[in-house]
Amino acid sequence: MKIIHSDVLVIGGGLAGQRVALAAKRRGLEPSILSLVPAKRSHSVAAQGGMQASLANCFKGEGDNEDVHFEDTVRGSDWGCDQRVARMFAHVAPKAIRELAAWGVAWNRVRAGEHEAVINGQRVTLTEREDAHGLITARDFGGTRKWRTCYTSDGTGHAMLYTVSDRVIAEAIPVHERQEALALIHDGHRCHGAVVRDLITGELSAHLARATVIATGGYGRIWGISTNALINEGMGAALALETGVARLGNMEAVQFHPTAILPTGILVTEGCRGDGGVLRDVDGHRFMPDYEPEKKDLASRDVVSRRMAEHMRAGKGVKSPYGEHLWLDITQLGAAHIDRNLREVKDICRYFLGIDPAKDFIPVRPTQHYSMGGVRTDYRGESQWLSGLFSCGEAACWDMHGFNRLGGNSVAETVVAGMLVGEYVADFCQSRHGDQEISTALAREFVQREQRGLEKIIANPGHENAVDLRRRMEQIMTDKVGLFRNGPDLESAVAELAELLARSGEVGVNGGLDANPELVLAYRLPRMLKVALTVAMGALNRTESRGAHFREDYPARNDRDWLNRTLACWREGDALPRLDYEELDVLRMELPPGFRGYGAKNIIDHPDTAPRQAEVDEMRAAKLDRYAVQSYLMSFKHLLPLKYRGRNERLDEPLP
Repeated sequence: MKIIHSDVLVIGGGLAGQRVALAAKRRGLEPSILSLVPAKRSHSVAAQGGMQASLANCFKGEGDNEDVHFEDTVRGSDWGCDQRVARMFAHVAPKAIRELAAWGVAWNRVRAGEHEAVINGQRVTLTEREDAHGLITARDFGGTRKWRTCYTSDGTGHAMLYTVSDRVIAEAIPVHERQEALALIHDGHRCHGAVVRDLITGELSAHLARATVIATGGYGRIWGISTNALINEGMGAALALETGVARLGNMEAVQFHPTAILPTGILVTEGCRGDGGVLRDVDGHRFMPDYEPEKKDLASRDVVSRRMAEHMRAGKGVKSPYGEHLWLDITQLGAAHIDRNLREVKDICRYFLGIDPAKDFIPVRPTQHYSMGGVRTDYRGESQWLSGLFSCGEAACWDMHGFNRLGGNSVAETVVAGMLVGEYVADFCQSRHGDQEISTALAREFVQREQRGLEKIIANPGHENAVDLRRRMEQIMTDKVGLFRNGPDLESAVAELAELLARSGEVGVNGGLDANPELVLAYRLPRMLKVALTVAMGALNRTESRGAHFREDYPARNDRDWLNRTLACWREGDALPRLDYEELDVLRMELPPGFRGYGAKNIIDHPDTAPRQAEVDEMRAAKLDRYAVQSYLMSFKHLLPLKYRGRNERLDEPLP
């Protein structure tokens, strides 16, 4: 049996995983990274529009700070997030973006003087201040009160991932490509690493480590149409789920992006609307101001997606052979702006649609995009149920997004969470908790178990076809666990997904144990179905609407009964996941639950909201600076590594 030792095993080669590995390396540890694909092809590379950080450099960002970013994030989450984590994130984001600039990310910069912009469909002139010239600039994004989304045209993820990957190479961190973790090695209390399969040779090995980090991204490919990369099948969530010990959190919290092109589902960035693009219907009418007169096309993503679907239901969609859609109009931005700031969008439109977005409308519709749920962790990124198991990025329910995330907060989370969780991982490894005594017998037991499982699949003369089962799963999730949800559909989805899970054990495959795509699909399929069932059951049980989770039969946000986080585990032998709940404490919130400002107010209040709001109002009325008020309402800086506690400097907030 082949055994590979490291201090930190990172499962996932995207931005979050690589940044964790860098933090561990800089603390004197020896990390290693597993990646299904060459690391620079990880899904992080697909992020287009930008990364949020409250720098307040450009004219439309003036007055921005951590307080504003924090409040936007909490409101965007529909009060489902961990407010301490949201605070930590908003505080560290400016540090992260400046670190990336120092490493070589070519952020777009402020140019002093006058320049034209399109705001609310109108061309206006903005004047940038002289002392901001050359600083990192920002564009507008949905659900924010300030322009804070820093960007590199519309290739932000590409620039970030290549830069961070180059740092990983420079610091000699090994990246094992075409390697897949099949199971976590654990004793029921402590995680010791993973069983890993070489996708080229089929060989199994044991990767043992003092700490294991799941950073595998989301689970969008359990839906029929998704903006996610093909590798985003939820295997990281399944690894944790199949331990029977670790928990997944908020798996029903799934975001649909408003502007994926028809029919492929490829995303065109929110930067299109941030830069001044608008949504139009079959008549060419700009309809979003009719629904959301304040934020219009730049309402929060969950809101825009639902409004688009409602407008198509009202008969205002554009008919096509691929289904109904609406139009995204960026023609008013002009060819020069598109060539400079939206180059990827132009290429997508040219190669996949055969159109020129400077002249033609873009056919778009809401499509599954992001997973707010994932491996449930504490603020340090560690599972509370399985010591030594950490998670970060989209794979984790850390939980800064709650039930809806703001655009630009996800790619920011990858590096911010990577920075912070990497430090906590190093603390763990260098403490007494990091000492591990693992017998080779335990590793051998897990490797042999996985080997027997693969051999059983190969030997199975089963009559089920994995492709057919997967397509049916994708159709169920698309039709019944989508943008709009209701009890009967969700009950039907759970029942049929459970039946598919049972049938997945009778899949037959051709070929052997080496490089065999049929085998890969056969062993991943039951895991995808388990992930799908945690989503569908979580959605069925949550009888309210919150953020991206919208129940047509329960349209109110019910803080009284549902201000909590869903937890899911799956014990060996169970046919369905077990769900329980983790309450959010209103009395410890810096920003008590309130009205997001979209549509009609439809909230069942929590009994602690009014008294907590009175405490907050009283404190804010005191003549104290914002730092003192914040610290009193919800202290968080003591949770941060010492190196990241310092204040952020801005043009109008110089450091003392």
